[in-house]
Order: sequence, then structure tokens, then C-alpha cells
Amino acid sequence: MTERLTAREAIALVTDGEFSELASPVGNFKPDGPLSWQGYDDSRARAATRTGEEESVACGRATIGSTPAVLIAFEFGFLGGSLGERTGDRLEAAYTYAREHRLPLVSLVATGGSRMQEGMLALTQLQRVARQSALTREAGTAQIAVLRDPTTGGGWATLGAGADVTLALPGAQVGFAGSRVRPPDADPAAYTAEAQVSAGAVDAVVRPQELRQTLARWLQLLTSPSAKAAAPPAALGALGLPATGQDAVDRARSPQRPRAAAYLDAYFTHRTSISGDRCGGTDAGMLCGFGSHDGRTIAYAAQCGTATRPAGYRTAARLIRLAGRLGIPVLTLVDTPGAANDAEAERQGAGSAIADLFAAVATARTPVTTLVIGEGGSGGALALAAPDNTWATPDSYFSVIAPELAAAILKRSAGEVRATADQLRIRPQDLLDLGIVRGIVSE
Repeated sequence: MTERLTAREAIALVTDGEFSELASPVGNFKPDGPLSWQGYDDSRARAATRTGEEESVACGRATIGSTPAVLIAFEFGFLGGSLGERTGDRLEAAYTYAREHRLPLVSLVATGGSRMQEGMLALTQLQRVARQSALTREAGTAQIAVLRDPTTGGGWATLGAGADVTLALPGAQVGFAGSRVRPPDADPAAYTAEAQVSAGAVDAVVRPQELRQTLARWLQLLTSPSAKAAAPPAALGALGLPATGQDAVDRARSPQRPRAAAYLDAYFTHRTSISGDRCGGTDAGMLCGFGSHDGRTIAYAAQCGTATRPAGYRTAARLIRLAGRLGIPVLTLVDTPGAANDAEAERQGAGSAIADLFAAVATARTPVTTLVIGEGGSGGALALAAPDNTWATPDSYFSVIAPELAAAILKRSAGEVRATADQLRIRPQDLLDLGIVRGIVSE
């Protein structure tokens, strides 16, 4: 379990110490709260004395790195960081301020959920927070959440899981079910930050000493919109064009050919990744994130040469839609023999995941640039490609299906695979002649 930080300690961890608190909304509240819960006022008074806070959240304006932001910090020592009506008032005011001033919003979350002493009125604050988050998303304002220990209940299901980018401190307890309401045989390891990363619900675990720098990098990247399309990367592999279709396939499948990570490292000055489809899955064969290229932020989704899993397609769709909301152009790198076609991939919704990515690319709000850097295997590759702005490297190919499978479908012998590869016209120069790609990139 990670060390539990107070709200002020969490604020100091990510800022230079300057934190200008927003004015707290003033409301009319009955003695002992809306339910007249006996002793509730005394509990609040003791919590205030113990923590120095008037409510379970502190909201204000701060600078993280060089980027001004609205900062929300939960105080778990104040009634378990629970959400009540006054908490909702403060959160709504913070979201509104962020939209009105076009500032990103960073939430340092540590909460046990809704406040028992306010009953259903406390629970309905989740609807209120969800609406504010949705309005902020529609306004194109970035939201980043940092999950501290613990982050459970409605706080996880709104501010945490609802953010654009979700980070967590090591060992933090993270899950919708808090420790006191889980089944007695529940595995506690499933309710950790690390488990949520593996499940695709959290982007990364960040050590406390690295959190300020990580947040500063994220805020800088996510607050730099640009209408100009990304330029395709330069070729890193062989420059000569293949003589035959089979030559193109052999070069694309070569273990020595540069892969996505090499292209991303060469293209970006620095980059930061997102992870997970927010539906329970991850795919190490799909790299997604944001990076800096020639002083501009570019989002990227890159296949790594493996068969792409449903979670990979969903993560890429998530990336493209997020980039569109924030006004950031997208670069995609195509390199896959095709979509994963095993039984588990079907159970995980391969078809719907690919369809969703096709839709995300087709409706992208910002320009998408695609470079085919290796294998372009059927619809599993095409889903990631921009319809009017796709380029190819000399050591790549793009095909309706792999030549071996095409020959099998056409009931041809193994000896006819090479001829089939030529007939399919899959070489980069063929793709250029057919109008499939705009050009073949050089060194």
C-alpha cells in the first residue's frame, strides 16, 4: 500500500507550492445535514479540526511545470474523502472555472465514495460530477486524474475512470468496491493500481518523485492544439523498391526491418503513452500516446508487427477521439499481418472493435496521417489507415489478404503463391499506381 498523502501534501507534490484556492460556494444546510443524521455536524467539526480542511476537497488554480491548471485534491482524512452536497458544489465550481478559463483540470483523487450521512443526496452528486466532466470534455478541455490511496466507489467511477488520462501512485487501492463491501473471498490484488493498468483501466503507475514531471509533460502535450496534419516519418529501412510482390512480403516480414518503436523514437523529441481500452484489455502490439515533433504535439497509434488484438483497436479509437477533442493531429503506423483471429479475440469482440476504429478514423475531427512501415494485412491494417493521407515505406506492402491465404482461398497450390503475390499488386509502387497511397517516403 502506498503512503497516504493529505490533500496539501498531494498539492505540494505536484506544484511549486503556489496554490490559489477557489472561492467555496455558499449554500444553506440544515443542522446535521439533509437527513438530520444525529451527530453529523459534530463529525464534520472533528474532521475539520483534525485535517484543517472545511470539506473533503480543496479546489484551486496552480501551475504544474509551465502550464496553469485547475487542481482538485481530495482529503481522505475528512470523512474518508467522501462526496456530499458541499463536495459537489466545490467540484462543479472547479469544472466550471476550468471551462471558462480554458484550463486543463487535474484531480488528485483519494476517496471512499459517497457520504453515508447524506444518503441518496450524496449519491446523486455522482450524476452532477459526471455531467460536469462531460461538459468539460465537450469543451475540449483536458482532464487528468491521479489515483491516490484509496480511490474507490463513485470517485473512481467519475473523476478517476472518467478522465482523459488516468495515472496512479504505486500500490494505491483502486476499484469500484471498497475494502469493506467486497465479497469475503475477493482477491485484494485485483483492487490495486497495478491491476487496473493490466486491465486497461489506468494508463500508468507513476512514482511520487516522478509525478510532477510526468504531469507537467502531459499537460504541455495535451494543451498544444494544431490544425496542421502530421508529416509522415522518413523511411528507416531499405530504400530500394522490391522487384516482385513476394520480395515486398519478404522485406516487410524481415526481423531486421525497423519496427514502430524505432520510428516513434526517431520522429518524436519525447513522447508519453496511454494504455488500455477502458473495457478490460490491453494490447502490447499497439502503441498509443502523444509526442512532440518539431515543437508540435502529435498523437500516435502504431502497430508493432503482431496480430492486433481487440483491445488494441479500441485503444487506438480512444486515442483518435481524444486527440480530436483536444485539437491534436494524429499519426498512425500500420504494421500487422492482420487482426488476431483466435477464438479469444472473437469472444473479446474483434469485429466490433475493428468497426469502431474504422468509424473513429472516418469521423476524426483532426487530420490523420498514416505510414505503412511493414505488413499491411487486410482489414486489420486498413482500419488504422487514413483514407486520403496514407504513405508507404519502400520495405512495406498492403494487401487484401496475405498471398498465402489468397492462394488457399483460390484453391491454388503452394507453388503459385509467388505469382499470386504479383497479381495482388501489393508492392509500394503498385499501391502508388492504384492511388491507395499518396507517396513512398524516402530516407
